[in-house]
Amino acid sequence: MSSASPPSIERRAAELDTIASVLPMDRRDELAELLTDQDIETLRHLVNEGMGANTLRALTSDLAYLQAWSLASTGMSLPWPAPEALALKFVAHHLWDVEKRLTDPLHGMPAKVEDKLRSQGFLRSSGPHAPDTVRRRLATWSTLTKWRGFEGPFGSPALKSAIRLAVRATPRPRKRKSAKAVTGDILSRLLATCHSDSLRDDRDRAILMVAFASGGRRRSEIAGLRKEQLTQEEPIPVDGETPLPSLSIHLGRTKTSGAESDEVVYITGRPVEALDAWLTAARIESGSVFRAIDRWGNVSRRCLDPKAINDIVKQRAKLAGLEPQEFSAHGLRSGYLTEAANRGIPLPEAMEQSRHRSVQQASQYYNNAQRRSGRAARLID
Repeated sequence: MSSASPPSIERRAAELDTIASVLPMDRRDELAELLTDQDIETLRHLVNEGMGANTLRALTSDLAYLQAWSLASTGMSLPWPAPEALALKFVAHHLWDVEKRLTDPLHGMPAKVEDKLRSQGFLRSSGPHAPDTVRRRLATWSTLTKWRGFEGPFGSPALKSAIRLAVRATPRPRKRKSAKAVTGDILSRLLATCHSDSLRDDRDRAILMVAFASGGRRRSEIAGLRKEQLTQEEPIPVDGETPLPSLSIHLGRTKTSGAESDEVVYITGRPVEALDAWLTAARIESGSVFRAIDRWGNVSRRCLDPKAINDIVKQRAKLAGLEPQEFSAHGLRSGYLTEAANRGIPLPEAMEQSRHRSVQQASQYYNNAQRRSGRAARLID
């Protein structure tokens, strides 16, 4: 893959450990082999400058893919700046005509490049990439080029034209992140599968309840949650009953917050109890909250990968007798707002918890809920 010597790879792996809290460290060794010394130094600089953890994870993921693709297709790491021809090659390898591929096997990504990326886990599905994914990776490539003091070819008319024409040739129906929202009734069915006192059930129960109750948190936020972000709050009084436990979660800077914002959300009652039960059972006093569990029941020291949150939702859906392909981790986010709308919670109040910044985006869930239950949808009932 890379011409770097083993000691060089080990050194880069050790350097990556210094910024482990904001990187997908389940792929640390792979990143150490793919990324160059300059790449890692750039990432370390961004950590020190305070770039948001989620943004940095996405950037690192894109950079690793770009380096893997460059090595597979040219035999070399990405050059800085990249020539226009290489950027055009990237477009040609990722946006192509499915029909033409049937008659021309050389059209699109070469088989040897595809096989290499698939063996490394960078390709999972067949067919051309989503245009938005290609644009995002090109934007990451452009940003990293500028940080190195170069301009690059990313604003060239030829590249813009190539992308526009390629998108026309690769029609893809837009897919929702989760076909179905995980509303309260669905969540209850998922939680019912976590009925034992096993560590795995304790963890998954806490993940589902905390992710939903905290406003439908993104899977990266749940996977990266650390004990240091949790603060016990004063219990909430309830007339004639035991006060409810309360917890604040300090999200720091998120995808939608400002540069200086420390986003905070609150959970109360059963989600707090579920989280406490998991932390106690797993003996977690610091560091990552949600961790992998091996086949022997040993709890890892490292956090779950965000993809694992998605897998947990699908696995629990299957155990609940639901179609797993219809649900994903994003369903917890859309489900929170949909459930809030169904219960008549005012949109601004729900947005305070979900931390949506766009009223237009958040109101879609409310509008859909109101349309389903409104008179216009029940002219014949």
